[in-house]
This record gives sequence, C-alpha cells and structure tokens, in this order.
Amino acid sequence: MTSRERVNLALQHKEADRVPLDLGASTVTGMQVDTVYGLRQALGLDSPGTPVKVVEPYQMLGEIAPDLREALGVDVVGLGKPANIFGFKNEGWKAWTTFGGTPILVPEGFNTEPDPNGDILMYPEGDKSVPPSGRLPKGGFYFDSIPRQAPIDEANLNVKDNLEEFGPISDADLQYLQAEADRLYTQSDKAILANFGGTAFGDIALVPGPWMKHPKGIRDVEEWYVSTAMRRDYVYKIFERQCEIGIENLERIHQVVGNKVSAAFVTGTDFGSQHGSFISPKAYRDLYKPFHLQVNNWIHQHTAWKTFIHSCGSVRALLPDFVEAGFDILNPVQCSAAGMVPCELKQEFGARVTFWGGGVDTQRTLPFGTADEVRKEVRERLKTFGPGGGFVFNTIHNVQARVPIENVLAMYETVRECGRYPLR
Repeated sequence: MTSRERVNLALQHKEADRVPLDLGASTVTGMQVDTVYGLRQALGLDSPGTPVKVVEPYQMLGEIAPDLREALGVDVVGLGKPANIFGFKNEGWKAWTTFGGTPILVPEGFNTEPDPNGDILMYPEGDKSVPPSGRLPKGGFYFDSIPRQAPIDEANLNVKDNLEEFGPISDADLQYLQAEADRLYTQSDKAILANFGGTAFGDIALVPGPWMKHPKGIRDVEEWYVSTAMRRDYVYKIFERQCEIGIENLERIHQVVGNKVSAAFVTGTDFGSQHGSFISPKAYRDLYKPFHLQVNNWIHQHTAWKTFIHSCGSVRALLPDFVEAGFDILNPVQCSAAGMVPCELKQEFGARVTFWGGGVDTQRTLPFGTADEVRKEVRERLKTFGPGGGFVFNTIHNVQARVPIENVLAMYETVRECGRYPLR
C-alpha cells in the first residue's frame, strides 16, 4: 500500500495496512532543528557536523528530508507558498549555528543582528532597514514576534489596515504551487497536506505580521484579543472580507493543483488553554464559526480535500461546533489538557473526525519520561485512536528541542512495531 493510499483510507475512517505517520508536513507537525540533527546522527544518515536546513525559521523547524522520511516511514509531505513567516524564501542557503551548538543552514534572507542583551533580532523579508519583527532570546530555541503596534486612534480605525496581508494570490505563487504539487504527486507516493494560507481567522501567530515591514491596524497580541470582545464588529468585518478573498484564492488554487491534495490546512487559530477553552462556545459560534463554515463548505462542494483545524489546548467544549463547522481533521489533539481524554474523544468523535496528532505527550512524556514510558504511551494511543481508521500518528504539536534522542527513537520504533493492523 502506498503512503497516499494509507492516509486517504485513514481520512475515510477505514483501516489501512498500518496507521499512517506524519512528520514535517506542516508547521505544527514538525521537529525543532537541534532534534532533527540529533535524530539524523543517531540513524547514521549524516556524518558528524553535517548541517541541517531550517525550513521554518520562526519555530526553527528542521527539514525532514526524503532520506529521513523513508527511514521513519513518514507518509505525508507538505505543500505551501514559497515564502516563510518572515517573508523570505527558503533559498540561497548559508551556514549558521544555534545556541545549542548545532550546525545548520538558513536561507539567505535569514538576516539577523545581535541585541545588546544577547538576543538575536530578525527582520521582515530580511530587510535590516526596517524595525525587527522577531526576537530569539539568548539561549533560546524559537523566535518570538515583536509587536509593532502604532498608537490606536479609535475614531479612525480602518478595517483595510488589518486586511493588508490578504489579497489575490499572485501568478507567481500559483505557478509555484502548481509545479510543486505536480512534483510531490508524481515523484513520491506521499499524501499531500497543503497550507495555502489566508483562511486562518485571527491566528495569533499571524496577527503581528512578522513578514510585514510596516504593519498597520491592530497588531499587538493583547490588543487583538481585547478587540475580539470590545471591537467585535471591527474584527467581524475583517473576517468577512478575509473570507471572501480566501475563497476566491482557493478557487484559483484548485484550478492548478486539482485533487492532488489530500488535506488542506484551513486554520491554526488556537482556542484552548491548558485548563479549558479560552472562549465560550457562544463566542466561537458568533465570531469564527460562520467563516469556518463558508470555507469548509466551499472546499467540500468543489474539491476532494479534507479540511484540517489546528487548535491547541483544551478544546473539548468546542469540538461539537468544529464538527458542525465542517472540519474533517483535528490537530494537535492535546491529550494533556483538561477534558481531552483520548478514549472519550475517540468514542464520541472518532466516526466524524480524524485525529491527526495525540500520539504522545510532548509536555511531559516525550521530553522528560524514560524510553519505556514513551513506548507505553505510544502503544496506548495507537490502540485508542487507531481502530477503525481516522488516525494519523503525530506528536502533540512539534517535537521540541532537547528531547532525548533515545525517546524520539523509541517513539518511532514503537509506531513501526505496534502500528500495523490489526492493532494489538
């Protein structure tokens, strides 16, 4: 069975030969570059000192190259626009070293400056003539956005300012997506998870616009969250126009990529905290659900793609609405959060939602447990989420830095050993 067949069966809630596996097909199912380096070394894929490419600089995610995918049995590849979250393309590679001492390669637009306190500053589109938009704390592993919020003039707030990043997809991006979809579909047997962008309403990682040189509108994280309640009509108008543009772009994208795509990443807006959802179901229904419905309905009516929602934390109270909004796939399935009990999730929603994630706890078990504890939890999650299909194995969000490599190896060894149907 090919990887594509395996994933597509899982998405149809059918059992394949084994549970499919994702690593690196999206920016929330990947692995931090220090850990990728350690894993490649442990598998004997590289000689010591061989650098690993950073393919997503905001979270410093390492490339899951074809040889690593094959070594682990990964079934999914990602498709997206050529520019990353800081606005430059992954091309023109140059040497760099992480705070952890890992040799890496970064794109030529990865232009940084040290802050006097030892932090590292990143610039939108790599342009140092404008204020920095990202900060890598001294000794840290990931960049944080630097809000560049201008003073807010309540009397002159303009919806267009928060729509600056949303517009018709360029011909260049369409050509890139068409060529890349063709390449991935014809030169591999992997399922394609696409992130075309533009349909994540209120994704807080995107609100500050780290790729924009001079972002206007409401761009501070706290101010944005306050605005969803205090300036609700303003935010709703943003979402209305964003939705129109997003669907217009999906129409053009589908014309060039067709149904080579198995699943489309619709939104990464987080609605959950560790202890519960941080908005009520009523608030979700009022502000977000109408637009999720429009996007998902268009996709289901015009394509064969399945729709993917990423929402961290405890989203148990919102899951019925996610299902009604038309989402086919839930990620990251944070089982360590309140109410996210694996067996209950599978029993109540397993016939309607594919769980893409939930394979092992990345807060405690994977980074701080023993290899045997990792194996035990992975076996339990396979047995819980796997029966009847509707499960793509992935960790709960990205594999983090400083995770013991023996634990990472134990995870993938257990998936290989215990992930075949019938599950035992």
